[in-house]
Amino acid sequence: MEPRMKVLRLFKALHRTRQNVFRDDTRALRAAREKINEEFKKYRNETCTETINKMIKIGSDVEVILRKTVIQGVHVEDKKIQLRYREEHLLENQPYCDNPTKKNA
Repeated sequence: MEPRMKVLRLFKALHRTRQNVFRDDTRALRAAREKINEEFKKYRNETCTETINKMIKIGSDVEVILRKTVIQGVHVEDKKIQLRYREEHLLENQPYCDNPTKKNA
């Protein structure tokens, strides 16, 4: 795939993730939008394919970190915060086993 298409796809993915992660928080939405746009504009004239691929990798990692680790907290009462977790945060629990068995390869 052409680097330009990868960059555009990453740009859109970061903005979609930003909207999902910071839902209903206008200040965080604005700050994230400005940061994403600032970083893409800063490297707009980059021509080296190797550098572009490194930046695409970094941007993809940032998108995954935002999507999987950021949990939104909302003040509901004085000294009380409600967490808004998403499906990505829910992990499948593995039951503890006192007597583990060896798996045959």
